[in-house]
Amino acid sequence: MDQKFLDVIKDETPATIVTINAQPASVVNTWSHYINVLDNQTLLIPSAGMHSIENDFQTDNHVTVTIGSHKVEGTQGLGCGYHIHGTGIFETSGANFERMKAQFDWIRAVLVVTIDDIQQKI
Repeated sequence: MDQKFLDVIKDETPATIVTINAQPASVVNTWSHYINVLDNQTLLIPSAGMHSIENDFQTDNHVTVTIGSHKVEGTQGLGCGYHIHGTGIFETSGANFERMKAQFDWIRAVLVVTIDDIQQKI
């Protein structure tokens, strides 16, 4: 994770979470600045709903998260976006859940994404 990625994730823009094993693909949204970076391999995402994504994880827990910011310099000027590929699990208790519940009292779970790769797209 580089500083540019961290700057994009801090911006108050939408983040999209996609699984492709459902027909059609499951897609949910949150705000990028809600996402907590636990370490270089782990993201914590608060979840009030996201039931379609959670249901998809029963057969395949691969997930793609997309984020972007028009305020951060990208490859062609202002505007930078990333695709984050990894695997996910929903936690409803434990340290990760408690950490996120302290920030977002409305959550029912936390989506823990273990990152396989991060690709800058623009």
